[in-house]
Amino acid sequence: MISTIHPTAIISPDAVLGAGVSVGPYSVIEDDVTIGSGTAVGPQVHIAAGTRIGSDCRIHTGAVLGGEPQDLKFSGEKTCLIIGDRTVIRECVTLNRGTKASGKTVVGSDNLIMAYVHAGHDCVIGSNVVIANSVQFGGHCEVGDYAVVGGLAGVHQFVRIGRYSMVGGISRASSDVPPFVMAGGHASFRYEGLNAIGLKRRGFSPEKITLIRDVYRIIFQSGLLLGNALERVRSECPSEPEVLEILEFFASGRYGRKFIRPFSS
Repeated sequence: MISTIHPTAIISPDAVLGAGVSVGPYSVIEDDVTIGSGTAVGPQVHIAAGTRIGSDCRIHTGAVLGGEPQDLKFSGEKTCLIIGDRTVIRECVTLNRGTKASGKTVVGSDNLIMAYVHAGHDCVIGSNVVIANSVQFGGHCEVGDYAVVGGLAGVHQFVRIGRYSMVGGISRASSDVPPFVMAGGHASFRYEGLNAIGLKRRGFSPEKITLIRDVYRIIFQSGLLLGNALERVRSECPSEPEVLEILEFFASGRYGRKFIRPFSS
């Protein structure tokens, strides 16, 4: 594969570009950048030092990748932004690199990150994730594989979004979202049921979906305190991987174990 570099692009001689990389007009690639083979960098993209991009990614106009963290504690330490393979980054996305807290911001493979998304320092975003337009992540957020985040959602710092879950658009996501569920709301961010359609599309069997639904009926609709509900899940539900994943998510909660609440109806 032959690389195609527009003559107006500015690329540091210390940047490493794989075979077949293309770079559009007026883009800037700083030193200490690695870009994998087949990745296409559009026009007016800025890729800052410390950025590592995988193969066959598509980076659209105006994206800024690996910029300094927007954190008052950041003091210029050397950190990085890591992006996997085949991820699509649309117009004007900003992904900051990490701070000394973890040293890196990580974005997995096969993601679609739509226009104007921002992910702050030390975020970890999994693979096969869809993030719609103008979603804003604070620092240290975590997003599991196959999650979907609706447009204009604001995700508070340190919030975790579990695998196969869906966050509704224009949500104020201030609490952890466990795996396999839907959550949403602005004034009150709450559990809105199982992400049943998403699970079916991803190949979950009807029996698995029913089991996951039963678990969340105990957690969110039994009227029990969270700790008691989790104990009931442990005693009554089979130890399938999905059940164990849900229990582990709640057990590993940080910062006061702040999770989404049941819907009010």
